[in-house]
Amino acid sequence: MIKLAITDDQVIILNGLQKILADVQNIRITGVYNNGDELLQGIANEQPDVLLLDIQMPGKSGIELAAIITKQYRDIKIIALTNIDVVAQIKKILQQGVMGYLLKDASPATIINAIETVYGGEQYIQEQLRQQLLNSLSAGNAKQIVTRREKEILQMIVDEFTNQEIADKLFLSLRTVENHRNNLLQKLDVKNTAGLVKVAIQEGLVS
Repeated sequence: MIKLAITDDQVIILNGLQKILADVQNIRITGVYNNGDELLQGIANEQPDVLLLDIQMPGKSGIELAAIITKQYRDIKIIALTNIDVVAQIKKILQQGVMGYLLKDASPATIINAIETVYGGEQYIQEQLRQQLLNSLSAGNAKQIVTRREKEILQMIVDEFTNQEIADKLFLSLRTVENHRNNLLQKLDVKNTAGLVKVAIQEGLVS
């Protein structure tokens, strides 16, 4: 069962999300919050697995909240929820350790898929946004959007662990590790493991 919290300052958005997710058997909503202060108080009492976080709110912004939560609650996986489809904004959010990025007009199937994907430890960026992001990348700025988990896997690749060994050590499925490796190939714009290792060292992504 995925424990989910939702934060948005628009009641209509909160009601809509609750309606969409009410009948999803593997998701349980543990908290619904209108602002950052309510959110921080709520997750201190009951920590969700996944957080849908509105980026544009009065008071503490979603970016500020993401920075606080990823530092204090490392197990909470955050999905940014916004109307902004600007690549620079996506990069800024991902730098805070956020694992997903959704537009507020995303379909119910997309929202559910995003929740399940990040719960499983994988990054989820809505498809049209993901393509914009990949098109904007070069090896020189790729480290801005490599997630914490991807850096961990990248370090193990550099240390010559196989996919299966990485999966065993991180308690992930082999498929999840393969997906992370493929994401890294795309983000770093390389074709193989040798390229990953070269760029990882050049860009300071590994120690």
